[in-house]
Amino acid sequence: MDTTAMNTERDRAPGADAAEPSPPASREPEAGAPARYARLRRPLRRSGGGVSWRGLLIQAVAVAAAVLLFSRFVVQPFQIPSGSMEPLLRSGDRVLVNKLAYGDDSPPRRGDVVVFDGVDSFVPGGAVEENPVSGAVRGALATLGLMDSGETEFVKRVVGVGGDRVVCCDRDGRLRVNGTPVGEGAYLYPGDVPSEVPFDIVVPPGRLWVMGDHRSDSRDSRDLLGAPGGGMVPVERVIGRVDWIGWPVGRWTSVERSEAFARVPDAPAGGHPTGPGHGVPGADPGGSRG
Repeated sequence: MDTTAMNTERDRAPGADAAEPSPPASREPEAGAPARYARLRRPLRRSGGGVSWRGLLIQAVAVAAAVLLFSRFVVQPFQIPSGSMEPLLRSGDRVLVNKLAYGDDSPPRRGDVVVFDGVDSFVPGGAVEENPVSGAVRGALATLGLMDSGETEFVKRVVGVGGDRVVCCDRDGRLRVNGTPVGEGAYLYPGDVPSEVPFDIVVPPGRLWVMGDHRSDSRDSRDLLGAPGGGMVPVERVIGRVDWIGWPVGRWTSVERSEAFARVPDAPAGGHPTGPGHGVPGADPGGSRG
């Protein structure tokens, strides 16, 4: 028989199919596909079917960190601890303090409502001590506006800036700054007078004379005339300007600078003259001088 014919017959033998290579995996019967695909889908379904506690924790930490950073450098909520700034601010109000309001070229101005650190002015340096852990927790909660910020931070209105002469009161019972009477009726607590304590002071450069709007219920610069620093707040201790009342909801409003000081001139370049004949007409001669 011809050799070519023998090879052809051998290729057609019944057992030849058994030796044929298996088809690739892509040619498997369609019946096996659903099971294989299901195996591939199950891990995806497990991971995407719900949010794990770990994911929630990471998101919560990220949000808290973002809020703390925002409060630390931009706008920080503060809880008002007393009624010393009534009627504008009530005890329990939460205000939003603009920490970017001031800079080297834009210091606090008369009429601004500010929050400041009272250490070395309203509070003696080193007088307040606190456990580091509890202090850190309190500081974080205060930064979020969830509790009172503590015993060293105060909110008051700026009445005098560096170089100003602030006197109270003249014969008409008014406060005078650099010789100009200031009409405070727009923000003073109803029934209060500008001050029951007479004073006549010159604010040193880089410091502020601050007072509460509820003068009969405010511990402010007047009460510290005889203390170191004379109740004058260093400008660098100012945390920021109160720009909004954020809570309660019914009291949402912006806090504007008072126009009561719009007519007050700048302090004279050479400073204020002192001595007999240079006082403010009608001012109590028994007032303190500084």
